[in-house]
Amino acid sequence: MTPRSWQWLWRAWAVLAAAVLLAPILIVVPMSFTNSSTLAFPPEGLSLRWYSELFTNPQWTLRIPVSVETAFATAMLATVLGTLAALGMTRGSFPGRGLLTGLFLAPLVVPIIDLAVGDYFVWALGWQVGPVGFGGGLSGTVPGLILAHTVLAFPFPFITVSTALTTVDRTLELAAAGLGANPWRTFRRVTLPLIRTGVITGAIFAFLTSWDEVVVASFLASPRVSTVPVQIFTELRQSYDPTAAAISSVLLAAAVVLVGLLALIPVLSRRTYGRSVAVEIVRPDGGIAAVAT
Repeated sequence: MTPRSWQWLWRAWAVLAAAVLLAPILIVVPMSFTNSSTLAFPPEGLSLRWYSELFTNPQWTLRIPVSVETAFATAMLATVLGTLAALGMTRGSFPGRGLLTGLFLAPLVVPIIDLAVGDYFVWALGWQVGPVGFGGGLSGTVPGLILAHTVLAFPFPFITVSTALTTVDRTLELAAAGLGANPWRTFRRVTLPLIRTGVITGAIFAFLTSWDEVVVASFLASPRVSTVPVQIFTELRQSYDPTAAAISSVLLAAAVVLVGLLALIPVLSRRTYGRSVAVEIVRPDGGIAAVAT
């Protein structure tokens, strides 16, 4: 075969792989517009009936705010904790860093059903170590869902921020400190602008982790506090209600928007930081010093 033939062959394989991966996802969208009372493909007719059902049926109107609140809170908490952990691991020097890094990444490799069972018992029954107790009474609550999802989402901002920190020139931080900036001002005015891409990327991944998580949420859900993915799973076990396809399409649209934002981050980052930027540091005497980045 000629080199050109190989190129066409690889392109054909790429298209086939994309079709296999995307077909089960995209097929949900036309199914959500059916006018039938059950899921069917192709749809017999087109209707927005099932989208209006999302905003009138209490089963969905109660779940959507819980999912949004949980995902946003998880993203913020996981990003803060992941950023702090990344700073400690990349800027600190202490024994056991490799072991600690492995523990931070454990949620990525530990079977999620194990985490779900552990979360359920700790959140429902509590964990007592001597005089110190933790958990108990958190099962079936929004804070319990947020904490459990934070454990799952934590590795993503930890990884992205750690990677971003490895590209930061330490001499810039040392220069800021030499000009009289305290650690907090150095981080806020020098380090954070340089790792902003990693922080935002980690936050988006953390949001998506909570947004479509179903296993842990199923263990911790209650009749009043549950998430959209859990409700979808429940609906499909009981019937073939097209409302599940409608809300799935909404979740898919949100994920596509966030993934598109991820694709734009490198472009925006190059436009913002592709040229020299002056970071102003206020000296103790009140003067202004600039550190070029």
